[in-house]
Amino acid sequence: MTNPSIISSALPNPMLPAPFVVEQVRKETNDTFTLLLEPVNEHREFRFQPGQFNMLYMFGVGEVPISISGDPAHPETLVHTLRAVGSVTNAMRMLKPGDTIGVRGPFGVPWPVDKAIGKDIVLITGGIGLAPLRPAIYHILTNRPNYGKFVLLYGARTPQEVLYKSELAKWRSRFDMTVEVTTDRATGSWMGDVGVVTTLIPRVPFDPHNALALVCGPEIMMRYTIMELEKRGVPLDHIYVSMERNMQCAIGLCGHCQVGPVFVCKDGPVFRFDQIQDWFKKWEV
Repeated sequence: MTNPSIISSALPNPMLPAPFVVEQVRKETNDTFTLLLEPVNEHREFRFQPGQFNMLYMFGVGEVPISISGDPAHPETLVHTLRAVGSVTNAMRMLKPGDTIGVRGPFGVPWPVDKAIGKDIVLITGGIGLAPLRPAIYHILTNRPNYGKFVLLYGARTPQEVLYKSELAKWRSRFDMTVEVTTDRATGSWMGDVGVVTTLIPRVPFDPHNALALVCGPEIMMRYTIMELEKRGVPLDHIYVSMERNMQCAIGLCGHCQVGPVFVCKDGPVFRFDQIQDWFKKWEV
C-alpha cells in the first residue's frame, strides 16, 4: 500500500535527463557534499518517496545513481548527498551555483514507511547511508503520532566523517526520538560512543516483535546489523535493506544490477530482507 500522503512523480521520459540548476553546493565532510538543485522549468512538478533515487548526469562526463536526501514534503528543491569517489562525483564536487546538470527520476522502491504505521521504527545506518534514510526521518517526524518508538542508530568511521551534525544534534534534543551515534575510532574531542553501530542495538528501547527496521550502509555493516536484529528478536520479514549494486539504466533494461531474479534499480533498492537473503551474501548472481 502506498502512503497517500506521498506520491512520486517521474519525469516524462525516464531516459531523458531534465535540466536542473545548482542552487548550492554544501560541504558535509572532507569527501562528501550536498547538492541543492532547482528545476529549470520551475512549474514542473517533481515528487518522490523516501528511499527513491535519481540518476544525476554530468554532461560530458557521465551519470550516477544517487539517493534523494531531502524532505519529500518539500520536493521543490532536490537534495542529494554524494561522496566524491569517481570521475563523475569528483566533477560534481566542482559544480558552482548556476551550473546545470541533468536529472532522471525518481526511480526505485521506497522505504515502507506506511507499513510501519502503528509500530516502533528503528533506522540503522552507517557512513553515507544516512543520506538515503534522511527523507524517511523527515517523513516520520512530520507524521510522528502515526508511529511508536522511533530509534535512529548511526555509525561513522571517525567524528570528522559524521554527516548532518547539526541535524543529528537537533534530533537528539527531541523527547520523542532516540538517537545514538558511534564512531569506529575516537579522534579529537569526540566524547561519544566508540565502536561499530551494531553495538548500539541491544541497549535501545523498542519492541522487537512490533518494530520495523530500515537498514542502509555498507553491505558488511548490514549483514552484521541483521544478525544483531535477529538476536534481539526482530523477524526477518520486519527488516528492510537498501542495496545499491551497479545501477546504470535505472529501469531494469541493461541488466547490470541483476541479483538473482531481481533488478536492484527496478525491484529495489529497498528490499524486505527475507525476500533477498539467498542472494544478499553473493556477488555475480
